[in-house]
Parts: sequence; structure tokens; C-alpha cells
Amino acid sequence: MDKKVRVRFAPSPTGPLHIGGVRTALYNYFFAKKNKGDFILRIEDTDQTRFVAEAEKYITESLEWCGIKLDESPDIGGKYGPYRQSERKAIYKQYADELLQSGNAYIAFDTADELNKLRSDFEAEKKTFTYNGDIRLSLKNSLSLSSDEVNAMIDAGKPYVIRHKMPENVELVMEDIIRGTVKVNTSALDDKIIFKSDGMPTYHLANIVDDHLMEISHVIRGEEWLPSLPLHVMLYKALGWEESMPEFAHLPLLLKPTGKGKLSKRDGDKLGFPVFPLDWKSKDGEVSMGYRESGYFPEAFVNLLSLLGWNPGTEKEIFTIDELIAEFSLEKVGKSGSRFDPDKAKWFNHQWLQMKDNLEIANLFLSILKEKGIEANTDKVAKIVNLVKDRVSFVKELWEQSSFFFVAPGEYDAKFVKKRWKENSASIMAELIDVLEEVDTFTSAETELHVKNWIEKSELGMGAVMNAFRLCIVGAGKGPHMFDIIEIIGKEETIGRIKKGIESIKR
Repeated sequence: MDKKVRVRFAPSPTGPLHIGGVRTALYNYFFAKKNKGDFILRIEDTDQTRFVAEAEKYITESLEWCGIKLDESPDIGGKYGPYRQSERKAIYKQYADELLQSGNAYIAFDTADELNKLRSDFEAEKKTFTYNGDIRLSLKNSLSLSSDEVNAMIDAGKPYVIRHKMPENVELVMEDIIRGTVKVNTSALDDKIIFKSDGMPTYHLANIVDDHLMEISHVIRGEEWLPSLPLHVMLYKALGWEESMPEFAHLPLLLKPTGKGKLSKRDGDKLGFPVFPLDWKSKDGEVSMGYRESGYFPEAFVNLLSLLGWNPGTEKEIFTIDELIAEFSLEKVGKSGSRFDPDKAKWFNHQWLQMKDNLEIANLFLSILKEKGIEANTDKVAKIVNLVKDRVSFVKELWEQSSFFFVAPGEYDAKFVKKRWKENSASIMAELIDVLEEVDTFTSAETELHVKNWIEKSELGMGAVMNAFRLCIVGAGKGPHMFDIIEIIGKEETIGRIKKGIESIKR
């Protein structure tokens, strides 16, 4: 690549950041870092009617949680700032005026009511209303009106917008890194508004101007922007920036778990999984769950999102963010949408939990224990984590798998009692107490050796002993290796639980 790679993620602060947007940010970030380039966060807040004050902070916090390091942003700054479009307002008007002067744009006075009526009239005749070359001269704009009429209306304070004048019958050939050659005839396109009556540019003009002035080399964005590509290319041409125009790559959609249609918040609500990176509280107090608060590790979240659309070409599925940067290329991004699988998302979190250091998991688990009024030694908790973590996908699930390490069973699983507690179980457990009393070094290996020798000499069945033993210690037919459990809870606690079991368990 000849010029320095500079990419941008440019969300609108109109609400929480969808995971599709996070994936776009990640692909931009991977591409920038792979090519030793810059990753820029630009806030596109030209739509003041939908602006949500907390949304920008939510966006930056989400990117930070994912491990994305910004090179330039509204908070960090940079030589190409400001990085909020609302703070760049004065910049855009000169380019809108330039397009007017070159004949590539025109002023339109049509009101929303007038245009709505036209649409209704067209629909009544089973036609589609398009503001384009076929109709523009019959409407209220600077192409159909005299300059005196236009000036008089402006002087009278008549609201107006500026529309791009799409040329007629031009075969436009464009290149997309992911989709290849894209062709469209300009006669099929409408004259989009590029400057609104409130004095703000629309996304179309603002993003072209900003990308040019910020020297963006590649525009990597969702495929919903593909229909806008012809207009954006035409604006680059009209402003004389064709030579420095960025390369484009339009990413495939994230699809519903069924594979049909774009993944939405409604899908998450219905099936019980998040579609946002962090929890989001709306103005009316409704909380939408996020991946962070649902117990996902950022590494797992980044990992699962990265593989929804991009394929490394190998069987490998677990990647660190540095590995993703090293492996990533836009050429390996697919054209078709990727189905989101909530179960696969949990699988990724399970894999990352297994790889994490037991002390790290223990420290997270300690806060859950504290909420339950349990004070525990970190090293002890780390040992417990090591024994049960392969059974869970989330730290919050550890309690279900390990509560018996901290609290003696208050009741005993009725089904397991019926199946495993025999008439002679109490007397066998009484003998087991005597065996355990004689063990001096109460380690897993030592207790196992003593107990197995006793079972062999006594000609007792292993199942008859171990099932009753587990019931006394755990209260149910679950848990890791019995001798690992009793090493952690200790000799006194082990014998105490067996005695309680003998007294309490009744068939």
C-alpha cells in the first residue's frame, strides 16, 4: 500500500452500540494495526433529532472494554480534529456551496408535506416517487425556478435543502475489496439531500468531507451503506477528490439465529441473549443486557464476533486480539451474512474461562462469595476453581458447581438418596469415618489410597461406598473427584458431614 493506512469507525450517538457495529470497529482496528496504520473514532452526530447524550460515552467505553486502542478520537484529539461532526459544522457549508457553484447540487424548497402528497399520488397510480432527473424540473428548486425567484425565497426565509444532482444515464463502475466490481446506472438513483434546512449536512456529505480531510485510506463499513456507494463516489468526483478517494469494503450482515434477516434487539429479548456490548438503560428506565454484565470475557466477545464474517482459512477458532490482528485480511471476509449462534457465543466464553489463570477467576468468584456472606482464602478458591471450571461457561455459574466446598449440605437430593442410599449405607459410612480418622496426611492421594485399600479388604463395592460418601459430603450426585473435595474441606469437616449424613439421610 502506497499511502499510510488510516481507517475510521464513525458511529451515530443515537443509542447503544449494536454488536454489528462493534464488529465493524474490530475489523477496522485489525486492518489498521495489521498495516501499521491509525484507527480513528469519529462521532457522526449530524442527526440532532435522534441524538442521545449518554451514547458517545457508551461507545467509547464499549471499545475500551473490547481492548481497542484509539489513535485519534474526540477525547484523545489529533491533528485532524475536531472528531465530532457537530463541532465541524462550519466546514461543510463551503463544500455544499462548491457543489452548488459547479452545478453538481441545487437548492430545493419542496416541503415535507408537498413531497408526502406527491408520494401518495404516485402510490395511488402504483408508481414509486423518486426525486431525480425525470421529475426535478417540475418541482420547486433552483433548477426549475429563475435565480430571482430563488433569491427572493431565500431572502424571505423560506426553508430549503441542498440536493446532489445525480447525472442521468451514466454507467458507474466501482470497486469493493469484498464484493469486487459493482455497477449501477445513475438513472436508477435519486437526488439525495446533502445539506439540511437546519444548517447541518446529512451523513452523505459530512462523511465524504471528513474522510477526505482526515486522509482516510479505507472505508470499512456495513453492507447497509452499499446502496449509498454510488452517491459517495459521485461526490468524490464532483469535489475533484477522485484521485485520493479511499478504497471501500462493505461487510456482510450479522443475521438472526434462524439465519433469516438482520440480527435485532428483539431477537435477543426473545431468545435471552444480549445484542449490545454493555448494559444500556433507556430514558424510560428499560435495561437492555450487555455482554460484559452477562459475564462474558472481553477476549471471548471479541473472538466470537471476529469469526462472524471473517474466516482465517483454517480450523482454528480461538484467537487472542494480537493473533486476530496478525491473521486478519479483508480478502478473507465473506460476502454473505453470518448467522449469530447464542450457544456458540457461550462456547467461546467457556473456552476462554478454561484458559484463564485460576487466581484471576478466583478473584472474580470471590466477589460472588462475598455477596453470599462467605469469606474465603484466595488460594483455596483458586484450587476449587481449578476443580470445577471445566463444568461452567461463566464465573457466575461456579457457585452452582462448588457451593458444597463452602457450605455443608442442608438437604439431600431425594432422587439420588432413593437410588444410592442403601440399607447398609449408614453402617458403611460409620466404618469410613474410622478409616479417615487414621489418615495423618489428609491429601487427595493419601485418603484415596487408604479408602481404596479398605474397600478392597472389606470386599465392599466401590459404588456402594463412593455414592453414599458423595451424598454425605456434597448432598447430591455431582461434583469433582471426591478425594480432591475432602482435601480442600479438610478432615474435621469431612468427618462432621459424614456423621450428619448418617443421622439425617433417610430413604
